[in-house]
Amino acid sequence: MTKIDPNLCAAIREADALLIGASNGLSITEGLHLFADDQAFEALFGDLKRKYGLRCILQGMMARWPTEEEKWGFWSRLIHRYCGRYRPTPVMEDLRAIVGDKDYFIVTSNGECHFERSGFAPEKIYEAEGNWLTMQCARPCHDTLYPTLELAEQMAAAEQGGKVPSELVPRCPKCGGPMEIHMEGGPNFIPDTAAQQRMQAFLRQYRGRKLVVLELGVGWRNQLIKAPLMRLVAQEPNAVYVTVNLGEIYIAENIKERSFGLDGSLSDVLSALREACGV
Repeated sequence: MTKIDPNLCAAIREADALLIGASNGLSITEGLHLFADDQAFEALFGDLKRKYGLRCILQGMMARWPTEEEKWGFWSRLIHRYCGRYRPTPVMEDLRAIVGDKDYFIVTSNGECHFERSGFAPEKIYEAEGNWLTMQCARPCHDTLYPTLELAEQMAAAEQGGKVPSELVPRCPKCGGPMEIHMEGGPNFIPDTAAQQRMQAFLRQYRGRKLVVLELGVGWRNQLIKAPLMRLVAQEPNAVYVTVNLGEIYIAENIKERSFGLDGSLSDVLSALREACGV
């Protein structure tokens, strides 16, 4: 059992709000490993692995597929498995209990929308690199984002041999060109400026107040989430920094006195934290 410092529980109980940062470590804890050629990848994409030489989900996400039918065959299968069939995991249930009725905001590089599908409010989430449940014009001829889940479920049900029927392939409603999942990976990615603005409004609201920054499964080299969160804590004298990661804890020297590093699996640590804090 992970040992929880009573001072950490006190900081959470006394906090005015929580700012949660999350990356690949959380996805892996939930059974989604973008970089692994593991049993789960074989079960879902073994046929595409042998046909195209795929070695992980991320490779499929970045692939230049021969046809739109094959591109959406991959994506619909992925979305159906990890979004359509997703049910909140114990780690998400523990996190919701820890947050309780406090105000919060979430910034994440994960695109599978598990926070939203676990009951966290969409307007309190900034997915910095996009997400799988929206799509955009691939060109893009305009910056509107469109929902994908319902169409992805239809495509997954009709997919055969890694291809979806041509009539189900999405087309841009304005230019008629191809659509793509709204994920960063090229020059045409449309940033979610509205979510960025909501996060900045949250930070302005809690400037100078008791803020707990809770970082989940973010590697020490991460410049998208970890580095900005540590800089924020350095600038906020009443903020407390909590980083949870397995086998890799890094805390900048200038915030160590107001920080807690919890080395362990997210499932074990959040469960222990929930129990220790009595929530």
